[in-house]
Amino acid sequence: MTGHLIYLSIPGLRPGDVTGAARKDSRTSMPTLHAWAQSGALAELTPSFPCVTSPVQASVWTGVGPGQHGVIANGFHDRDRNQVEFWMARNGIIQGEQIWDCIQRSGHLTSAVWHAQNIKDAAADYIVTPEPIHRPDGRTDLWCYSKPGGLYEQLLAELGHFPLQHYWGPLASIESSKWIIAAAQWLISRHDPNFHYIYLPHLDYASQKFGPNSPQAAEALRELDALLAGFNEFVMSSPAGPDAVFLVASEYAMTEVSSVIHPNIELRKHGLLHTREDAEGVLIDFANSRAFAMVDHQFAHVYVEQGSVDEVAAVFQAILGVDGVFAGDRRSAVAVNHPRAGEIVLVARDDCWFQYYWWADEADAPAFARTVDIHRKPGYDPVELFIDTETKGIPLDASLVKGSHGVPAIEAKHRGAIICSKPTHFIETSRTYHDTDVKSIVLGLMGIDPDRS
Repeated sequence: MTGHLIYLSIPGLRPGDVTGAARKDSRTSMPTLHAWAQSGALAELTPSFPCVTSPVQASVWTGVGPGQHGVIANGFHDRDRNQVEFWMARNGIIQGEQIWDCIQRSGHLTSAVWHAQNIKDAAADYIVTPEPIHRPDGRTDLWCYSKPGGLYEQLLAELGHFPLQHYWGPLASIESSKWIIAAAQWLISRHDPNFHYIYLPHLDYASQKFGPNSPQAAEALRELDALLAGFNEFVMSSPAGPDAVFLVASEYAMTEVSSVIHPNIELRKHGLLHTREDAEGVLIDFANSRAFAMVDHQFAHVYVEQGSVDEVAAVFQAILGVDGVFAGDRRSAVAVNHPRAGEIVLVARDDCWFQYYWWADEADAPAFARTVDIHRKPGYDPVELFIDTETKGIPLDASLVKGSHGVPAIEAKHRGAIICSKPTHFIETSRTYHDTDVKSIVLGLMGIDPDRS
């Protein structure tokens, strides 16, 4: 049992990155994580499908999969409003008891969460997560949601604004993770929470832009490990140091991709998706479309008008690169048979991914397609990591993307890593764990009985 557990959520981290095996040599780009694994434990971690950030985080926190907690993607289609919403932030969309609920009920332990998804209003004692203010004139002001109120203002005075431009988009870099670690250190010095959940997205960037086995991805591993080395030194010299334990877990593993699929273009070609024009360009006419796809990396939810499911499913059965078409009750085969899910769930082959575009001619693309706009696009857009130097906007070239994730983790290459910095019977090196096991591991390490907390 530990009085201080620091959980580092590191998307894209693979066991071979820690041992050096991923690059077919005996060296590792991550000596800090390697040392933790050697002194403690390293095991494989299998993410629940869909293997993307919001669902996996919710699975970790609740101990149940997306079919139960209801986070079926990084976004949702609101059927009542006929509107797609991506990167919603409120904790209330998660169905199920979460780690912080158990910690709170223990009566004597505190928790902090840094930059997780769907975390606003959660039961954690301390929360900081991006909440930029979008002005009517198009300007965006840097800001973060925080709990308790005023926490971000204190961090702002000490550290400056969270560098949102380095958190996502063409300027994404280690600077965002540096700020998160610095903020966590500030909180440790002043309030010393017993549990930290810290999201560090740095490995995502190079792996999506250049591929998970690229030299750029290897450099990202080195950068992140150097940051963790400094954080480890800080924690060990703090009052929390003697009993502090680091628990590191990947959210998913990346695969190399060489092909992109456009479900909405296919639906439009077959007369199932309709568009309308407004001042911004040609947009999806959700109200009058018989089907449209909300895409997210290597899977998509296709929302279909009643009576058209078989017709729509047939469209995708014939498309090269679509590895699975799960309609109606067949969605149970991938454990996302939930009311929020699309009538059809598509899964790509793991060397392919889905892009949201619905236009064949770039002239029809709406204005926001060439901007970093994570809310209005009906799907996740990794092309936002690139910049067109001539237009100073986001290019409309999906072939630029070289890495993706999201397919069911049925092979070793799809699994991530879980590491504990000290020996524990809660993690056995010879065993493969699931993200739904992590909640019980966390509570066990903290000495909390989830049934009695």
